[in-house]
Amino acid sequence: MWIAIAETIIGLSAGLATGAGFVAFLTVLGIIPRLIQLSKTHRFIITYEAGVTAGAFAGTILSFHYFHFHAPLLLISFWGLLHGIFVGMLAAALTEVLNVFPILTRRIGLDGSLIWFFMAIVLGKITGSLFQWLLFSY
Repeated sequence: MWIAIAETIIGLSAGLATGAGFVAFLTVLGIIPRLIQLSKTHRFIITYEAGVTAGAFAGTILSFHYFHFHAPLLLISFWGLLHGIFVGMLAAALTEVLNVFPILTRRIGLDGSLIWFFMAIVLGKITGSLFQWLLFSY
C-alpha cells in the first residue's frame, strides 16, 4: 500500500515538473508567439493553441498506453513529415528566440544567409524524422 502511495506521489511530481518545464519552454522563451510572428499567421492563433493542447494531451495518452499502428508506407511517411515539420519549426523558433544563428552568421561573415541556415535545420529535421519513421517503424 505504501509503495503505491509513494509511486503515485513520485508520478504526480514528475508530471508536474515535466508540465512546468513544457509551459516554461512555450511561454517564457516565447516560442509559439515568435513562430506566429515569423510566419505571419496571426489569424490562426486559436488553431495554434488547440494544436499545442491537443498535442500535449495526445502525447500524454500515448505515453501511458502502448499503441501499435499498422499503416501503409504513405501514411507513415506523412506522419514522419508532420513530426519533422514540428521539430524543425520548434528548433528554428528556439534558435531565433535565443539569437543563436544571427550571432553565428555575423561572426563567420555570412550575414545575408540567415534564411538558408534556418531552412537547412528545418529540412534536416524533416529528413531525420522521415528516416526514423520509414526505417524503424516496420
